[in-house]
Amino acid sequence: MADHAVAFPDVNRLRRLSYSGRQLFQGDQPSIEESSTAKSLKNASPDEHSEDGCKSFAGIVELEAALLEILELVRTVATSDSTILRFNVNKEREARVALETAFQQIEALKDQLYKENLALRDEVDRVSMFEEIVGTSQALQAVLSRVIKVAPTDSGVLITGETGTGKELIARAIHKRSRRSERAFVSVNCAALAPSLISSELFGHEKGAFTGATQRRPGRFELANAGTIFLDEVGELPADVQVALLRVLQEREFERVGGTVSIKVDVRVIAATNRNLEAAKANGTIRSDLFYRLNVFPIEVPPLRERKDDVLMLLEYFVHRYAKKVGKNFGKINKRTLELFRSYDWPGNIRELQNVVERSVIVSSDGVFGVDEAWLSRNAGQAPWRHPGSENTDGNSSPERQIIEAALAESRGRISGPKGAAAKLQIPPSTLESKLKKFKISKNYFKFGQGCALES
Repeated sequence: MADHAVAFPDVNRLRRLSYSGRQLFQGDQPSIEESSTAKSLKNASPDEHSEDGCKSFAGIVELEAALLEILELVRTVATSDSTILRFNVNKEREARVALETAFQQIEALKDQLYKENLALRDEVDRVSMFEEIVGTSQALQAVLSRVIKVAPTDSGVLITGETGTGKELIARAIHKRSRRSERAFVSVNCAALAPSLISSELFGHEKGAFTGATQRRPGRFELANAGTIFLDEVGELPADVQVALLRVLQEREFERVGGTVSIKVDVRVIAATNRNLEAAKANGTIRSDLFYRLNVFPIEVPPLRERKDDVLMLLEYFVHRYAKKVGKNFGKINKRTLELFRSYDWPGNIRELQNVVERSVIVSSDGVFGVDEAWLSRNAGQAPWRHPGSENTDGNSSPERQIIEAALAESRGRISGPKGAAAKLQIPPSTLESKLKKFKISKNYFKFGQGCALES
């Protein structure tokens, strides 16, 4: 703040002028007798009268000048104080605004940090079944075809299928191929949340909304704004949350728990369930209007027992994945293991297969991968499974068949190309394909290893 310098008049001079003023204006005070000054003026000669009058007039002028100086001093000081006051008020107002802005920025940074931490925690904690979609079966290709068609749109998708079939993987594939691929993909397992906390997790809450709500917290829908939210096990939502979810789907807005302000969001909703929602709709456990809002574009993921051709590819994938993780190297997969994997129905689907492989990698010795048959809970009375490669039209094995199978095993199921089975047998690829159909041999049976081989 700049210093305001004020020039004060000489104090002795002011005192002298003040005394002269009192002498000049004593006539104003009540008195019976004329003052000596007045008498002397009356009795004085004209020259003296004039001279004394001039002196008196000069004193008055000097006093007036001194009073003007005092008035100017008062005005200056008053103006200066007013300026200083306004300056302080403005500075205080600016400081208050700056402080409020700083608090707002801190709150925004806290919200952003919470969002980033939550998304990162979800990504780290998420147990991925596999990084890529593995399989070439017709049932899986039909699913991927529907994914390709719906991904570029903003339509809602309802993914159904048994537990462990990879519904979240399909949801992520839709997101990655959509226009929202650069924004957040937020996954919520509705069945894993306590009923009393689902609303808070999905829509957020205000400070003091309930016991333990010590600060305002955004929900998963806010985190997924402009992106995609995946609601796994959506059939487990309680009735009150279904109403709030229906509002989001219809009006694209919601309110935080304990809040009164509507929040607009632009979110693509992909839901999944292993329940029969048609039956749930009939018995009233899920609202019919919510069901129709979710079921815009249905995709059903087939169970692994309907994807037998993909089992060996999945086995190969997981063997190499977990072997690398524990620092092992398997050059062979034992033949009995292949037969077990092909014959088993996999009630737990891909998740069960993944767990069995991971467990077997841990206990298997370096070089040969094998699975304990006791880990596969086979159904009682199930007929022994025979791989198509072991069947023959006349029921007998032939030397030609054995030669073809050996060539396929050596080429890892490849037919054409310089390293293919046809080149090893020195026959055209079309001829080999015909022989495979004749002997009912599946080339996929031999596609199980990048460097792996059947144990003889």
